Amino acid sequence: MGSDRVLQRVALITGAAKGIGAAIADALAQQGTHVLIGDIDETQARAKAEALSGAGRTASALRIDVGDPASVAAAFEAIDRQCGRCDIVVNNAGIAKTFPFVDFPLDSWQAHLTINVTGVLLCAQQGARRMIRERWGRIINIASVAGMRAVGIGRTGYGTSKAAVIGLTRQMAVELAEHGITANAVAPGPVDTPMTQVLHSPEFRQSYTDAIPMNRYGTPEEIAAAVAYLASDAAAYVTGIVIPVDGGFLASGAR
Repeated sequence: MGSDRVLQRVALITGAAKGIGAAIADALAQQGTHVLIGDIDETQARAKAEALSGAGRTASALRIDVGDPASVAAAFEAIDRQCGRCDIVVNNAGIAKTFPFVDFPLDSWQAHLTINVTGVLLCAQQGARRMIRERWGRIINIASVAGMRAVGIGRTGYGTSKAAVIGLTRQMAVELAEHGITANAVAPGPVDTPMTQVLHSPEFRQSYTDAIPMNRYGTPEEIAAAVAYLASDAAAYVTGIVIPVDGGFLASGAR
């Protein structure tokens, strides 16, 4: 980053090579932020970063496995070398596997907690240490409506992990406020992404759509818009909240 970019904010988005994370990277890059495309798939991350750079934005790729503390530490050391700061962390990386409750495998349960919760903790801790130096920071965690309400069958690991992310977000907000750092969560409803296209059967997709007053799935760009707001100066007095972006799903009862 050249001398003309010294005041440019730097954002790490995890799981940013595709889906919601890629849309968030687009939205933050459009705000003039230098975006770090963090992903366990370095090849895809590099392709996304190159696409943004080709469109006149500033972006770079970063391999990060949020479930591995050593990988998270190494990634932030690389950020220090490359950028010297990290102003925004968007914890988007996650997994979702479905099994009936009574048969939910312990290894899958532990993987959900490791990646979806501990990964958020590790990245937020590393980011916050750097934000404290600047007296400014934004931590935005991608939760889910499944962390606020049980959504269908099989989401023991996913729903519980996202509920934990919401609780963790509130704790971060309380402890980091004095340092000029906000911490918030965005809770998407169903969104058309590569993950949901695999995870959601046609029957489940129709059932979910029927429960949404807007009668459709959301788009990655609609989730990214909420994240972009929380990352901005306009949201300076907003902390510790969860914004559902769900087409009215949480508000709706019987239809």
